[in-house]
Amino acid sequence: MNKQQQWNIWYFIAAFFLLMLFQSVWTTWRTVEVIPYSRFLKLLDEKQIVELTIHQEQITGKLKEPINGRQLFVTNRVDPALAEQIEKSGATFTGTVQHTFLSTLLSWVMPVLLFIGIWYFVFRRFAERQGLGGLINVGKSKARVLVERDTGVTFDDVAGADEAKAELMEIVSFLKDKDKYGRLGARIPKGVLLVGPPGTGKTLLAKAVAGQAGVPFFSISGSEFVEMFVGVGAARVRDLFEQARKAAPCIIFIDELDALGRARGGTFGGHDEKEQTLNQLLTELDGFDPREGIVVLGATNRPEVLDPALLRAGRFDRQIVIDRPDRNGREAILRVHVKRIKLAADVRLDQIAGITPGFTGADLANLVNEAAIVATRRGGSEVTTADFTAAVERLVAGSERKGLLLQPREREVVAYHEMGHALAAANLPGTDPVHKVSIIPRSIGALGYTMQRPTDDRFLITVRELKDRMVVLLAGRAAEQEVFGEVSTGAADDLVKVTDIARQIVTRFGMTEALGQAVLERKSQTYLGDQTIGFREKDYSEATAREIDLAVKKLIDESYTRAKEILIKRRAVLDEGARLLLKKETLTPEDFPPLVQAAPPPAKERVKEPL
Repeated sequence: MNKQQQWNIWYFIAAFFLLMLFQSVWTTWRTVEVIPYSRFLKLLDEKQIVELTIHQEQITGKLKEPINGRQLFVTNRVDPALAEQIEKSGATFTGTVQHTFLSTLLSWVMPVLLFIGIWYFVFRRFAERQGLGGLINVGKSKARVLVERDTGVTFDDVAGADEAKAELMEIVSFLKDKDKYGRLGARIPKGVLLVGPPGTGKTLLAKAVAGQAGVPFFSISGSEFVEMFVGVGAARVRDLFEQARKAAPCIIFIDELDALGRARGGTFGGHDEKEQTLNQLLTELDGFDPREGIVVLGATNRPEVLDPALLRAGRFDRQIVIDRPDRNGREAILRVHVKRIKLAADVRLDQIAGITPGFTGADLANLVNEAAIVATRRGGSEVTTADFTAAVERLVAGSERKGLLLQPREREVVAYHEMGHALAAANLPGTDPVHKVSIIPRSIGALGYTMQRPTDDRFLITVRELKDRMVVLLAGRAAEQEVFGEVSTGAADDLVKVTDIARQIVTRFGMTEALGQAVLERKSQTYLGDQTIGFREKDYSEATAREIDLAVKKLIDESYTRAKEILIKRRAVLDEGARLLLKKETLTPEDFPPLVQAAPPPAKERVKEPL
C-alpha cells in the first residue's frame, strides 16, 4: 500500500467518526429538548406529558405543549426514593450522567487517535531530523521516481555542454532502440559518471537524458543510502535496483556519488556501514544485464576520492567531464536563462559572456536573476546592460557598502592604490583590459577594486604574461610607496596572489633556469574550486627548498621594481586619475582615456623576456 492510499484510509476513518458525532449532536439539538429530572416530575404532575418511554437510564417522550419549539424531550432517570427526597429540598436536579454508545466509543477511540497523531507528527519528525529515518520503512529506498512529464527537461534546455550532450545522446538512443546496438554485438555502458565542478549542470544533464528518452528516472543522493543502523544502506541499494528492474527501461541517477563511493580502507576497525553499502552497490552493478535497459548515472565533483573498483570497466564504464563553459557556451547558457526576463533591445549577450570568465551554468543563472533584481530595484521596465554589469560586480566583489565612511587620508590611499593597478594593466599589453575602477567599499572586505575584462578565453599562459599579472598586482603597493613614502595593509590579498603565481612559476611550471624543468610540487586533481596551489607534496631537499624561496623572492622583487618604474614614468597621469577617482568614486575607460590599454608592439620588435 502506497503512502497516498494510507492517507485516504485515515481520512475515511476520521470522516466517519466526525459524521457520527455531528449526527448525534445535530439530532439532539434540533429535535429533542433536554430537561432536568425535577422539571420532568413537575410536568408530569401538570399532565403536560402526552406519552413517554422508560429506558434503563433515560426517559424519553412527547410534550403536550412544545418547549423552545421542541415537542420531544429526554431526561435522565433518578432513583424514585432519591428523587422524592431531592424534590422536597427544592433543588433542581438532572439525574445521572448518561453514557451513550457513541460517547463510549469515542472515549476509547479518540485517545488512541490522539496518541497515533502525536507519534506520527512529533516522534517520527524528530527521528528523521536525527537521522533515524522511518523505522517501518528503514530498508526501503528513498529514490524519487520521475517520469518524462515530471522532469520537464530535455536537451533543448541544456546549453554550454555540447560534448557531454553528444555522448549522452547515445544513452538516449539505446533506451529508445535497444536492438540497434545489439545488432552488431555492442552493449551500452552500465554506468556513466558525470564529473565536473559544482554548478556545471551535471544533475540537469541527467534529468535531460530521462526527459529525452521518456523513461522512468530514479533520483537519489548518495548520502540518503547511509543511516545509523548497520545494513540499512545495503538494503536500500537492493531495493532501489529491484524497483528499477520492474520499471526497466529506466535511469538510476545517484547524485553526490562521493558520499557513497569513497575509497575503502580508511576506517579504523574494518568495514563500516558505508563500506557495506558500497560493496552492495558494486555487486548490483555487476549483477544486472545492460540489455535490461537500466542505465546508472552518477555525478560527483570529487572523482579523486572514489573507490577504484567503482571506476573499473563494467561498472562506471564511461566518464564524462563537464567543465566550466567557454565564451560561446556561456552565451548559449545566457540565451536559455534570459527567456524568462524582459530584456532591453541593446543588450549584447556576447559581451556579458566576455566579462564572466570562469562562471558555471549555475553562476550564470544567478547572474540573470541578480540583473533582474537590480532592474526591479531601480524601477526599470526592462533589464539593461548596466544591470548585468552591476550584477557581475555584485557576484564578484560583493554588494556596495556606501554607508562605510572612510577617513579622507584612507580614501586617498585607496584611490592611488586602485589607480596604480589600473595604469599598470593599461601599460602592459599582456594583461586583460581595464573595465572599471572603483573606491566604493564592498561587502567582501575590499575598500576598492579594479575590474579587468578578458577579451577571450585563455587556455595557455606564457611566462611573460604571468609576470605581467604579478606587476599589475604589485602596482597598488608600488603606488602607495611612490606617493606616500610608506605602504599599508591594503595590499594583503594582492601579496597572497603574487606569491602563489611566483611559486607556481618555480615549482609547477618549470619556468626558471636556476631550478630547471622539474616539477617540485604537484597539484591535487580536484573540482572543489579555483584553488591556485592546492595540495602540496614536498619531495625535495632542504637545499632545494632554499633555492625555491630565493627564486620566488627574486620574481616578486623584479615585478615590484617593474611596477614602480611604470608608475614613476606616469606619475602625472597617476595623480590626475586618483583625483578624478576621489571625485567620481567610479571610473571607466570612457571617463579616463589613459585607462585604455596600449596596443602591443609589432612581433619583430618584441624582446624576449629573460627568465
